[in-house]
Amino acid sequence: MGNILLVSEITPWIASIAAFLAGIGLTIVIYQIVRRAKSKTLNDDLQRQLDGAKKEAENIIKSAQIDAASETIKRKEEFNRESNQTRTELREMEARLSKREDAIDRQVEQLQQRENQLSEQLKEVERRLQNIGNREKELNSMLAQQKNQLLKISAMNADEAKELLLKRLEDECEHEMSMLIQRKMDEANETVAEKSREIITTAIQRYAAEHTCEVTVSTVEIPNDDMKGRIIGREGRNIRAFEKATGVDVIVDDTPGMIVVSGFSPVRREVARLSMERLIQDGRIHPSRIEELVAQTRKDVSQKVLQLGKDASVEANVRGLPNKILSLLGALNYRTSYGQNVLRHCVEVAFLSQIMADELGLDSTIARRAGLLHDIGKAIDHEVEGGHALIGANLLKRFGESAVVLNAVGGHHGDVPPDNFYTPLISAADAISASRPGVRRETLERYIKRLEQLEEIAKSFEGVENAYAIQAGREIRVIVDASKVSDDSAAKVAREIANKIEGQMVYPGEIQVTLLREVRCIEYAK
Repeated sequence: MGNILLVSEITPWIASIAAFLAGIGLTIVIYQIVRRAKSKTLNDDLQRQLDGAKKEAENIIKSAQIDAASETIKRKEEFNRESNQTRTELREMEARLSKREDAIDRQVEQLQQRENQLSEQLKEVERRLQNIGNREKELNSMLAQQKNQLLKISAMNADEAKELLLKRLEDECEHEMSMLIQRKMDEANETVAEKSREIITTAIQRYAAEHTCEVTVSTVEIPNDDMKGRIIGREGRNIRAFEKATGVDVIVDDTPGMIVVSGFSPVRREVARLSMERLIQDGRIHPSRIEELVAQTRKDVSQKVLQLGKDASVEANVRGLPNKILSLLGALNYRTSYGQNVLRHCVEVAFLSQIMADELGLDSTIARRAGLLHDIGKAIDHEVEGGHALIGANLLKRFGESAVVLNAVGGHHGDVPPDNFYTPLISAADAISASRPGVRRETLERYIKRLEQLEEIAKSFEGVENAYAIQAGREIRVIVDASKVSDDSAAKVAREIANKIEGQMVYPGEIQVTLLREVRCIEYAK
């Protein structure tokens, strides 16, 4: 009974334990199932990720392959282009090297030829030295003989004979030295002439200024001939008052429709012309009105002259000139030389001087200033005695101009010797401006007469066969007889012709004398 009770008591415990163990087993089974399910899910996710990564990797690889292929093609094209360029450069370099090699070969040949020539020349020099040595021995022997003969003939002592021989040798050396100096001077003159022609040609090509032609008298048109009587006035009082106020002469003749104003000073003549025109327009012509109008016109002309001077200085880029000099410069606008306006001539000389100074490496500012002021003396040469060059230099000296400008102004016609490079420069520019074609005018009669006089002067010399004036009288070609004029005397004849032209003629610029001497030898083969 007791056992039964014990078994009945143990059985629930066993059932509980079994149920517990069964629960644990079931839990383990469920856990395994869940774990397997999760593992499968994770494997599926991992597989999907691996598949996505593989696809992405394949895409990246494909893209990289495409980029690499594109880059490879690009690099290949660049390499081909660079290779082609390198091949072209190499071919050009090969061609240049080939040319250089040919040139070097030619130079080697030339050097070989020169070496042969030098060796021949050395042999010739040695031969000449030997001949000179022999001649020296002969000369020494001859000198000894001459010395003995002199001692015998003139009873000279040794010192006197030595002095005579030294004198003879000195004369011979001087002759050879003169020939050498003349040769070097000819070479230098050729070089200087070529360079000067280049500079002057450049200056003329770079500058071409307009030129104006003025007359020496001024004409005033009048509306009718009755105005002439009013201008003359009762018993000539109006014309006398006008001439006294202006300092000019009024010519009233039978020429219809005009009267002539004549005066030595171009500025006074301009004042008189403007005053006469204003009087005719005003109609009130009497002495007091004449004096009033002349005074007003003189004031207006003075202002205009000053403005012309300022405009010229601005055009030539010359600064720092006082108003007095500017007024005198402007007054040159009413002055002419052979029909050439002197103010325009001064501006032109300033530009030409600047161009040639730049070519020679000189200061163009000084050249322009000297060129603009070189004819300033012409503004007052009717008031001051002397040549316009010295008058201008003395005038500028009072206004503190530099010594270089003063020498250039005073010496551009050779009145004072030049002491700087600018004086001959201004002289050359002045000659170019005065003698270029079309700048000056003269009548046909005077032109023909000047050409005839040129030819007559040249033909007056002995040995001259013909003479022809060319280039509008700026050059004369002289043909001489070769049997009467030698090569040595040809230069002397040309110089004498030039001196005679300078002494007997008046002309603008300069005249070139070209002497031609020709020897013709004619034979006939029969």
